[in-house]
Amino acid sequence: MTANAHIMTGLSRIGMLLRSEGWRQAEATGLTPTQSQILAHLVARGPARIGAIAAEIAVTQPTTSDAVAALVRKGYVEKRPDPADARAAQLHSTDAGTRLAGQLAVWPDALLAAVDMLDDSERAAFLKGLTKMIGALQMRGAIPIQRMCVACTHFRPNVHSDAARPHHCAFVDAAFGDASLRLDCGDHEEADASARLESWARFTTEPAHV
Repeated sequence: MTANAHIMTGLSRIGMLLRSEGWRQAEATGLTPTQSQILAHLVARGPARIGAIAAEIAVTQPTTSDAVAALVRKGYVEKRPDPADARAAQLHSTDAGTRLAGQLAVWPDALLAAVDMLDDSERAAFLKGLTKMIGALQMRGAIPIQRMCVACTHFRPNVHSDAARPHHCAFVDAAFGDASLRLDCGDHEEADASARLESWARFTTEPAHV
C-alpha cells in the first residue's frame, strides 16, 4: 500500500468509530444521525433555513426536510418566520432540543484518549494536515466553505518570522502557530473567492519564516 492508501485507511477507521458512536447515540435518544447533526448545528450556529442546513451538513434538501419534520414532531425544533423574509421560515432549537444537543455534543471517550496520545508538535502537524485536507475539499467544491482559518478574511498565513507562530489573526491582532489553527471558529468571516485563493496559496506553498 502507498502512504496515501494508508492515510485513507486510517481515516476510514476513525470514521467508522464516529459512525458507530452516531448510531449508538441515535438508539439512546431516538434521533437518527442526520437529525442529531441538524439539532447540533442549530444549537451551535443559531437559527437557519432548511436549505442552508442541507448545504452545511452535505445532505440533500428532501432528506433534510424529512429530518426536520421529525424533529418538529418530537418537540426539539420549531419553525418561525424569517425576519429577513416573512415568506420564508427559520428553524430554531427548542429548550428541549438544546438540552438534548448538550448530551449529543460529546466526542467518544476512546477518540479523546487517542488524541491525548499526541504530543504538542504532533497535534500541531496533525491540525495543519487536517486544515490542508479540508481546505482542498473546499477548493474542489466537495464540501461547503467551512468556518476555518484558511477561508477567513482575518487570516494572514506565514507573515511572521517566528517559526513557532508564523500566522496572524487580524480579528484579535495576534500571531499564532499551527497548533492554534481553527477548523470551526465563531468569529469567522468568510473571505471572498480571490482572497481565499491568495491565502490558500500562501498557506500551502510558502514555508514558515525562520
